[in-house]
Amino acid sequence: MKAIKKINTFAIALPIVLLVSSLLLGEGAILLALLSTMVTGFIQFSIGVKMLVDNPRNRSMQTYMIGVAFFFGLWFLNNLIGYNNSLTYVLFPIPLILAIYLSIIIYKKI
Repeated sequence: MKAIKKINTFAIALPIVLLVSSLLLGEGAILLALLSTMVTGFIQFSIGVKMLVDNPRNRSMQTYMIGVAFFFGLWFLNNLIGYNNSLTYVLFPIPLILAIYLSIIIYKKI
């Protein structure tokens, strides 16, 4: 579980460090910071799957996975209807909320 905590900390710190480094490296680092949020999402999703497989009855992990499925379902729906502005605005905070929620779960267990 300590390894999961370290991996999660790295995944969350990566975009923040890249964003702060943009002061020295310029605008290219901002783009890298934005792209690294996808890496963070993939790492966190992988951690969530592993934790759910290890403990399938954990309600917190089930809720996290339902949230992930809800996000991708809304994203797919938004694509089908041609990107409705209201739905797009709803989609923006969901990854941040999921990242915070999974981090709380991880740090509570340790």
